[in-house]
Amino acid sequence: MSNSKPKILLIYTGGTIGMVKDFKTGVLRAFDFKTLLDKIPELQLLDCNIDTVSFEKPIDSSNMNPKYWVQIVEIIENRYNAFDGFVILHGSDTMSYSASALSFMLENLAKPVVFTGSQLPIGDLRTDAKENLITSIQVASMQVKGKPAIKEVCLYFEYKLYRGNRTTKINAEHFQAFASLNYPDLAESGVYLKINHEYLFKPNTRKKLIVHKNLDENIALIKLFPGITKAVFESVFNIPNLKAVIIETYGAGNCTTEKWFIDLLKENIFKGIYIINITQCSGGSVMMGHYETSSQLKKIGVISGKDITTEAAVGKLMCLLGLKTPRKVFKTMYETSLRGEIT
Repeated sequence: MSNSKPKILLIYTGGTIGMVKDFKTGVLRAFDFKTLLDKIPELQLLDCNIDTVSFEKPIDSSNMNPKYWVQIVEIIENRYNAFDGFVILHGSDTMSYSASALSFMLENLAKPVVFTGSQLPIGDLRTDAKENLITSIQVASMQVKGKPAIKEVCLYFEYKLYRGNRTTKINAEHFQAFASLNYPDLAESGVYLKINHEYLFKPNTRKKLIVHKNLDENIALIKLFPGITKAVFESVFNIPNLKAVIIETYGAGNCTTEKWFIDLLKENIFKGIYIINITQCSGGSVMMGHYETSSQLKKIGVISGKDITTEAAVGKLMCLLGLKTPRKVFKTMYETSLRGEIT
């Protein structure tokens, strides 16, 4: 493949980027991606061959779920050897969740999988869709000595390329909708496209791609707030078939030290439910035991999410549970960086 132009597969799942406005009615509708080159003639200037595939029925990213993640990874799996890179067009609301989940589902990934989208539709006069799409394809087609320069799941939005499982959507109105607060940008697009090679994920390229499609959704997410009651907590832990709970704690992993709270966690850990501690702050890390208000959590066996994002915490948990990770190694695996998701 090194002598020919890189081949990029564009996967459209849904979202604002693939919408056009019907000027008579003002209603947004998905356009046929086969006419993409007509809509954005600039794509023909890129030094790569582009193919497109679309979800049969494009979905709003608010309806995104693990069933669709499996559909996306199957598209990649079935065409993995035929293409040099993949660009996924996705609604921005749950893009960080999808990018995080895919990073865990695609083990030994040796090619770029770039998520992108836009805040305005492709046909809009002030759209950010063109720049996001053109640069994402350019990023996916970048090669060093005939091999892909980027070998991980990433997210490109508004002049910046991020590691996918480090991102969070921070703004619903600005073009700069995403941030990666605990990890540097992988690339920045200005007059030149500057890749920060030292921050790129470096997988073992001798290993074969392994695709994980079993995701276990029997998890819950609780955000602590001052005054949260025992009844609220108990109702979550009484959910049938519950396997794990992610708790968004304060600051560096701190929580209430009230007896009922610690006893409830202890009792459920004893029953075999995994409890993961992540911070509700956008940036920073959980440091269990650093303060007295988190030392008890460490003692009873709560798993530290360190500086993982909520989105990555969810994807990693579903994936490790789906892999039926043995209990004796689960905590170690969760606390270990598998795809560069924790520092």
